[in-house]
Amino acid sequence: MTVPTSARPRADVAAGHRLGLGQGTALLTGAVLGPGILALPHAAASAAGPAALAAWALLLALSVPVAFTFAALGARFPDGGGVAAFAARAFGPRTSAAVGWLFLAVVPVGTLAGAMIGGGYVANAAGWGRPGAAAMTVVLLAAAFAANHGGLRMSGRVQLVLVAGLAVLLAVAVLASAPHADAANFTPFAPYGIGGVVHAAGVLFFAFAGWEAASHLSADFADPRRLLPRATGLALALVGTLYLALAASVTGVLGERAETSPVPLALLMETGLGDLARAATAVAAMVLSFVAMNTYVAGGSRLGAALARDGALPAWFGRGGPVPHRGLLLLEALALPLTVAVTATGFGLDPLLRATAACLASVTVVGMASATRLLTGRARAAARLTTAFTALAALSCGPYLAIPAAVAAVAALRGRLTSSKVEDLR
Repeated sequence: MTVPTSARPRADVAAGHRLGLGQGTALLTGAVLGPGILALPHAAASAAGPAALAAWALLLALSVPVAFTFAALGARFPDGGGVAAFAARAFGPRTSAAVGWLFLAVVPVGTLAGAMIGGGYVANAAGWGRPGAAAMTVVLLAAAFAANHGGLRMSGRVQLVLVAGLAVLLAVAVLASAPHADAANFTPFAPYGIGGVVHAAGVLFFAFAGWEAASHLSADFADPRRLLPRATGLALALVGTLYLALAASVTGVLGERAETSPVPLALLMETGLGDLARAATAVAAMVLSFVAMNTYVAGGSRLGAALARDGALPAWFGRGGPVPHRGLLLLEALALPLTVAVTATGFGLDPLLRATAACLASVTVVGMASATRLLTGRARAAARLTTAFTALAALSCGPYLAIPAAVAAVAALRGRLTSSKVEDLR
């Protein structure tokens, strides 16, 4: 695998399939604002009570340097390889291959988990049961891949419309339920002490993950140096506002029910929207799932083409026209048997989420570590702090860290075998 020596323009960029500020912001927002928001408010409230609000605010503040570090890397080194390309420049081809394979392998797992969450909410609202949930899971997966086969311009436009609609829907739910808020629900504020806040922050860390997926889209911006930091700032503002507003509403309106109900967003919408709540919750679940899946599929397909370009995958996957159809086919080939196996056996959602979290946390750590070598000045200092923070947060994944470790070991073995073959040829 060769280390990229310059930011080579992608074919689809040259052909005019470039992201403007609106579409780019929508795709970045979709990478972070995912289906986890359907369940995470309950997990945080269970850990910290009303003080979960402090954990939300803390994670939002700490996600700012992570997001802008990825934006700085993408603006300086725009490349479809994303974190793998940054790692190639910082640490060499073997680390790059390991990170690239890791992200590529986890995309089908994470997108399936997102589709299962959205499909489950829709089926529950419609009373379709498990077969309906499985059918909606497949529909959401097919829609995400179809949107990306249509090209990033089409995918970005779809994302822009959906994110705008989702923001309006969530804002309406918050405002409609606001009259039912009770100040008494915020006392005692920290019933589980500082330890509860820390535990809630660990749970919520992955509500702010996703910037590593967006890094693969850096080369698709019309002007990465100018637009990528702006889109990152707008996405942060939108995500932060929605997260904090929902967290405050869940606590103020639901009180102790936020700690006991696994579907606090559904309860919040029921309080504010009445009979419309079931339909609104189903729509929100579908959109939350799709926008996250759409961004990860887009990033994964571009990563596949970049890895093929640099020798970590067969060159066939890097050929083709403006749209990385072959990279999408690779992801589909990985996702299809996994989807069949999971839906046929009734395999639980929790292992998929935890495996995804462990892999994405590991990718983020490598991305931040790469920034400590590639950036300068204040950006490098910020990257050092965020590297330490993300590494500590990754430890919360526990035994699931064995998955990224195994992928790294396989990549290292392949690298040694490849090097041995090259030496034999010499």
